[in-house]
Amino acid sequence: MYLAAHPVAYPLMRLLARCGPVVRVPGLGVVVNDAATARAVLLDERFRKDGPGSPGDLWTPVLGPSVLLNMEGEAHAALRRRLAPLFAPATVGALVSQVLAAPLADLSARLGRGETVDLADEMRLMAGAVICRVIGMGEVSATEARALFAEGERVVSMVSLRSRRLSEPQIAAAREVLDRVGDIAAAAYARGDETTVMGRMRSLGLSEAEARGAAGAFFLTGTETVATFVPRLVALLHDAGLHPDGPQELDRAIEEAMRITTPTPVMLRSVATPARVGRVPVRPGDRVLIVTHNCARAYGPFDPHRPHPPELRHLWFGAGPHFCVGYPLALAEIRAVAAAVLAHPVRVTARRPARRVLIPAYRHLWITAARPATTSVPTRPAA
Repeated sequence: MYLAAHPVAYPLMRLLARCGPVVRVPGLGVVVNDAATARAVLLDERFRKDGPGSPGDLWTPVLGPSVLLNMEGEAHAALRRRLAPLFAPATVGALVSQVLAAPLADLSARLGRGETVDLADEMRLMAGAVICRVIGMGEVSATEARALFAEGERVVSMVSLRSRRLSEPQIAAAREVLDRVGDIAAAAYARGDETTVMGRMRSLGLSEAEARGAAGAFFLTGTETVATFVPRLVALLHDAGLHPDGPQELDRAIEEAMRITTPTPVMLRSVATPARVGRVPVRPGDRVLIVTHNCARAYGPFDPHRPHPPELRHLWFGAGPHFCVGYPLALAEIRAVAAAVLAHPVRVTARRPARRVLIPAYRHLWITAARPATTSVPTRPAA
């Protein structure tokens, strides 16, 4: 999957894993391959998201200066505090249940009839429908949901693992898409309906500009993670001959599949003051590349029973003040779709990876329900 997405960068990324926990690579930056070191960097305010070589270099020209992705300090903390209630587990659970009730019922019925379903395409539909609701579009058709997802995919795919900045034509193309998203969000904000995310932003005291920026950030980050992950989760379980039995086993399988797939394969930070990353000294202006994929894959092959050590826990969603504020929404979507699909004895009949994309994904994953040659995930006896 990674080779299909990054045929040149991925072999280099895995080669760097053999060079030690931290290695300076000329022209690239200081590369981190160790989970404990990565977490230490993410928790250290000397490593920022708004300096040279940081995510701010990529997204500020497109989204503006105040969208969590590129903020630091008290302004970042204040915006995050105001957004947090919108992503409380109960709130996002209700939103996902409402938006996905019909698509999941249809998907389950089709599997129950023995049809072959392209789960990758279904996920593009469902992730698109959820983000449409988040930015204020309300009820949308399947065509509209898929179209919006495709727009977001087009913008995200402008970035590669080697990108430092977007080109002027890329910035213009991204702004064209995100301006439309911002207009939708601004209209929902103006209506002030507190049953919508944008309306609640207004009631929580966010400005229209902050709501527009947040909508753009959610649009870019809130679709790809879920849409790409669920097909890979189902494929991993199929290939391992496992079928989670109950919510706890499903949650363990989700966590372990997140480790294996690593939805955020690389994280960027800019050095603000002299420091050390592991044993490597760094200075202001240096770029730190946390290769989250190397950090996570160091713990071995897919095994839902493997406990994750503290330094690894949810690392692919960040840590500390920049831990992904939308994590509860992503998890709610993943649980809802995975539970509906795995309520059937599904098997993968064919698959095709997506090529030259930022986040490795299946372009198509065809599944059907049949009497499987799978077993429940065995429970280890108590020691």
